[in-house]
Amino acid sequence: MFHVVVVRDAQAMYVLALVTQKGGSGKSTLAVGIAVAAMGNGQRVGIVDADPQGTISKWTERRGHPYPRVVRVADPATIEGALVSLEAEGIWLTVIDTAPTNNALAMRAIASADLCLMPVRPSLADIEAAIPTLIAIRRLNRRFAFVLNQTPPRGCRLSEAATSLNSLGVLALPFVGQRNDHQDALGAGLGVTEFSHEGKASEEVRELWRWILRKLVEGASDHEPHARNEKAAW
Repeated sequence: MFHVVVVRDAQAMYVLALVTQKGGSGKSTLAVGIAVAAMGNGQRVGIVDADPQGTISKWTERRGHPYPRVVRVADPATIEGALVSLEAEGIWLTVIDTAPTNNALAMRAIASADLCLMPVRPSLADIEAAIPTLIAIRRLNRRFAFVLNQTPPRGCRLSEAATSLNSLGVLALPFVGQRNDHQDALGAGLGVTEFSHEGKASEEVRELWRWILRKLVEGASDHEPHARNEKAAW
């Protein structure tokens, strides 16, 4: 467990962590989509690939472009150093992609984040699986939001899932639909907003990024602590 003492640097880089112990929730695909959408105004963006599967590291090999800047980490103790290095390079936002588990690496990612985003598919199993991650986030006093991911076009299951997640905390908007453009973009080394600029998937991810940015800015204005300036101990 972390015991955290913090002092925030008002000019610090934003850090967004995608976390949940449920496999198949679409964390890596969503991390790529958000990171590329955040580059829309020419901003420098980084991704810390803390998932042993290395989905994002393989994606960047296909990409052939220096940004988003991808750094792979396997040791919890190296996350803070990776964030410091990215900030020193002038990175404005770093997205951390984590493994589908609540291991030490995922816990360090949570502690390092200004905002934790939990992708959840609209199923009872996914919602139940998100609870241990939610408990960890609350224990570490991190800001968070759920995002309904890989959603069907309509149906009572979607509205029931939204109601359940709203009762547990903040639900990001919009929902992100199950669309082929996400996987096709990943395979091409692109973000979905680059792959199909006018497509529905692209529109949803851009809107989600705008929602996330508002939350990051709100957190900064409220002087939320930032883990790169913290002393943390197990």
